[in-house]
Amino acid sequence: MGYAAGVGKTYKMLEEAQSMKASGVDIAIGYFEPHGRKETIAKTEGLEFIPRKRIQYRDSIFREMDTDAILARHPAVCVVDEFPHTNVPGAERNKRWEDVEVLLAAGIDVLTTMNIQHLESLNDQVWQISGIRVRETVPDWVVQRADEVVMVDLTPGALLNRLQRGVVYEREKAARALQNFFREQTLVALRELALRQAAYEVEHRMVDEETLPSDGGPATPRRHHKILVLITANPKTAMVIRRAKRVSDFLGAECFAVAVQSTGDLSGLPTPDRDAVERHLNFARNLHIETRILEGDDTASTLVDFGRRNQVTQIFLTRPRRNRWPLSRDASQRVIDLAKDMLIVIVSDREPVTR
Repeated sequence: MGYAAGVGKTYKMLEEAQSMKASGVDIAIGYFEPHGRKETIAKTEGLEFIPRKRIQYRDSIFREMDTDAILARHPAVCVVDEFPHTNVPGAERNKRWEDVEVLLAAGIDVLTTMNIQHLESLNDQVWQISGIRVRETVPDWVVQRADEVVMVDLTPGALLNRLQRGVVYEREKAARALQNFFREQTLVALRELALRQAAYEVEHRMVDEETLPSDGGPATPRRHHKILVLITANPKTAMVIRRAKRVSDFLGAECFAVAVQSTGDLSGLPTPDRDAVERHLNFARNLHIETRILEGDDTASTLVDFGRRNQVTQIFLTRPRRNRWPLSRDASQRVIDLAKDMLIVIVSDREPVTR
């Protein structure tokens, strides 16, 4: 993992692959994106490549990773570059990380690469830092399943020097990058995010080892936190889900996401609101958050009652919009008044930094 293109993730991964091959490990490259980087390409010498699959889309031919061919070859370890990649329409699965899940399920270990800005829970922070909404994301639970996370670091100054010398991209593309994602203040902030994530990974894994029982049974929860997110049609709900999920991961807490409706389902909502709520519920499920639709005429009391029955310690709400379903500013205050025994977090809107 790194904080930007060009810090050396793929180079480091290929060094690891060469070391494993020298130790007699059966290893092959399932996908490698060279980007014209000669030093990185040289690191593939002597490694087996599994041919890519050709997929036609809109009169063009694309070459994607051939998951079936990797399964047929079945190396002990497979090298897969650019973990967050979205596959071209027509591929069997939408995301490359989903292809990797298939390889793991078949008993194939995987070395892969990604940048910190592709971690789902950090999507809003990256947007605030850079003004760019990253569309290719990986759920946090996928990364947390990794046996090892290696943070590949490089100072922003050194990275910018690489970019200006044409090492990362060819010069015309590099010039465009310097005006967008590769501004120095953006790189500094992204690097800080990456270093914080590295510290979290170390702490998270150390605590997990400490909580494993001596008899080899399942780990016990580190703390007794439980987090509840209210799902609404508000577009900012996705941001609140990400924030709550990240906090729950840091605390080792259970996380629930609930919508409240008088009918106990979404049938009574106008179509745009129903679609938005269902989209947010599906987003939460994709992040491995348990979801419910609660029946109740009073959103605040229904929410707090559910929280109290489930020993919830924190409730996350969107900052309410005036005259919008289902939580007015007064209702938000009612949640605060009713839930004296819980921490109420109202996630404010944040705009990206001004360019």
